[in-house]
Amino acid sequence: MSMSLSRRTRITLAASSVVLAVPVIAAAVLASYDWNRARPWLNEKISAAIDRPFEIRGAVSLTWQQQGNNGQDRTWRDYLPLPHLLASDVHVGNPRGMQAPAEMASVGQFAFVIEPLPLLRQRIQIPVLRFDHPKLLLQRDADGHNNWTFKREDKRSAWSLDVQRVVFSKGAIRYIDAMTQVDASAQVDTINDARYGVAWQLHGKWNQQDVSGSGKAGAVLSLQEQTTPYPLAANLEVGGTRISVEGTLTKPAALAALDMRLKLSGPSMARLYGLTGVLLPETPPFVTEGHLSGNLGANASHWVYDQFTGKVGQSDIGGKLDFKTGAPRPLLSGAVQSRLLQVSDLGPLIGADSNASKEARGADTVQPGNKVLPVETFRTERWTAIDADVNYKAAQITRDKNLPIHQLETQIHLKDGVLSLKPLNFDIAGGRFNSTVMLDGSGKINPQAIRAELKAGAQHLQLKQLFPGIEGMQATVGEVNADVSLSATGNSVAGLLGSSNGELKGVINQGSVSKLLLEEMGLNLGSVVLTRLAGDKQVKLNCMVTDFAVTHGVMKSRLFVVDTSEAKIDIGGTVNLDNEKLDLTLKPDAKSVRVISLRAPIYVRGTFKAPEVSVDKGTLALRAGGALALAVVAPVAAIVPLVSTGPGETAGCQALMAQVAAKPVAPAPGK
Repeated sequence: MSMSLSRRTRITLAASSVVLAVPVIAAAVLASYDWNRARPWLNEKISAAIDRPFEIRGAVSLTWQQQGNNGQDRTWRDYLPLPHLLASDVHVGNPRGMQAPAEMASVGQFAFVIEPLPLLRQRIQIPVLRFDHPKLLLQRDADGHNNWTFKREDKRSAWSLDVQRVVFSKGAIRYIDAMTQVDASAQVDTINDARYGVAWQLHGKWNQQDVSGSGKAGAVLSLQEQTTPYPLAANLEVGGTRISVEGTLTKPAALAALDMRLKLSGPSMARLYGLTGVLLPETPPFVTEGHLSGNLGANASHWVYDQFTGKVGQSDIGGKLDFKTGAPRPLLSGAVQSRLLQVSDLGPLIGADSNASKEARGADTVQPGNKVLPVETFRTERWTAIDADVNYKAAQITRDKNLPIHQLETQIHLKDGVLSLKPLNFDIAGGRFNSTVMLDGSGKINPQAIRAELKAGAQHLQLKQLFPGIEGMQATVGEVNADVSLSATGNSVAGLLGSSNGELKGVINQGSVSKLLLEEMGLNLGSVVLTRLAGDKQVKLNCMVTDFAVTHGVMKSRLFVVDTSEAKIDIGGTVNLDNEKLDLTLKPDAKSVRVISLRAPIYVRGTFKAPEVSVDKGTLALRAGGALALAVVAPVAAIVPLVSTGPGETAGCQALMAQVAAKPVAPAPGK
């Protein structure tokens, strides 16, 4: 029995020795084997696995060693000795059919570790791939095909390639993307940093704009450990727009799950369209900073810019924006708020800013010196590139001095090239302004112009709150009511107003008026007229009623009457919004013989930019029946709803409306 056991023991020991000896002998054979003879086999199998040319042109050697990875993403493989293949002068080509200025990659020397057992399953498993002085070309054509996706489209290869980690070192990278119009190159070098392993310098073109910058990245890119964050930091400048990011990338094999701190600044938010594909309005210089997270899917991506704050001109902004790509077009949604909105910061939205501001933000059109209405064209070719549904609120709006506008809110809705602001409302001077705006830039009706519609109403605006800083206004009790309804077609603010059709109605009930008041309102023409009428003094305003019909950009007065303590003034004529010309006649009916200047008509001619005011001294004012005969007198019933008749309110306009209603309509000239 002991002999039998001894024999079994010897057999077991012998078998164990063979089992242990086989890998040792295999390792020794592999280590002593001339791997240069295996280059054709390696080239063939790797080429089949990645479906593109692969060639090792230099020397090949193999040693057994541990990986020596001291990072936080160490795995059990890092503790085992594995075959370490070192190859020199390695080249990787581009996919079949792709036209490129150079091969995808060339490496002076690179090393990779091979898992032996997966080779039996025709699988090349590389735990670590190290590059030395690489030259890398990443390219995507206009159809979306790229050279960094390793897969066969016609048939599946018997061999597969599995790269788990990539270690970067000094080298050069060029990125060409026909879809985003990028052609940029980066020089990469290793650095001694606890967080980052490489640094890079970038230069090139992005959408025909110069791009430059620098950044840092991790030395080890894990393609298998999907939860391991890969650190990134960059500072870029593209055509005057500055971009700063710092954060991490996880799931790098799918270029997904970006988590960044993003800071943006530039001359206009509209410049971001070429970089991001996100349509934003023309603005003054801006800066924002917030948290950017993103997921890049195979067919769509999702980006969230959250908790961002910043300034646009002198106005503050903050909020959250959500951007999703997909069919039929990307969608931008979210909510943006401002505590304080400066009126001048709204000028670039409609091209109403100065030529210096236009030049700073890169606008092609400058405002002619003889034009008042903005002529800068709308860039509607971008409107069909994105849909939007964004809520905007502003707590307070200011001008050079405080303007009593609060709680502005609008819903910005863009779909298939049609932009609407429904509603666009705000509180002003104790009253309310309600409006809806629609701009059809889809090009379906007119490819060269926008079709626009505006409906607006102002109710119960208090004069003393409209101009709180003007001495003498605090005693007034008057208010303003108005209605506007216009439709137009054009490619600029000037073009839209110059072709508009509709009507404007307004009533000012009680108050006071002076040259200073009109200048504060920006109505310099009115201040000149008032000086002609009554000198430079405060005049009590009983009522002012206006009713204009607008046809093809020409405003024609159907009713325009001003009743003051000095005179009742009938105004007739036209305001041409197309050529910006005035043709108005003011005929005062003096209430006091002391007001000598009210004894003759006043003519307002010229242009918006250079109005001409003259007095007809050869015509004496007739006290009875001498009021200016209006070409068309509007029905008083159309104005009555705008006249304030609430309890305790003045009846200045009611008396004037009664006089107008009793006044006979003048016959047409010549009859």
